[in-house]
Amino acid sequence: MVSIPAGTRFVWTSGQVPLEADGTPAAPGDWAAQTRLALRDVGTALEAAGATWGDVVKLTWYVTDTSALTTIRSVRDEFVDVRRPPTSTLVQVAGLFRPDILIEVEAVAAVTQ
Repeated sequence: MVSIPAGTRFVWTSGQVPLEADGTPAAPGDWAAQTRLALRDVGTALEAAGATWGDVVKLTWYVTDTSALTTIRSVRDEFVDVRRPPTSTLVQVAGLFRPDILIEVEAVAAVTQ
């Protein structure tokens, strides 16, 4: 559960997928690499809106296979404060917009003003 104080500014990111700026995907089938790249892009989107990983209160994960959950959590822990991680929802989907993409991540941040 997350409680947000009054006067907080919210930032929602669009779903971020593991693609470099030039469209090159992270290594096909490599859950760690794809998760890390998607989370790096979430961080870039947060920064552009004046937020940081410390402001993130909710993550939504779309994955093509839940068997990689341990890897996903391990990579997530490189980005979030593991003492107070954001709330999360994980949804298994039949597929994403390209067959080589395994994961998509959305974030909600609460920036105290």
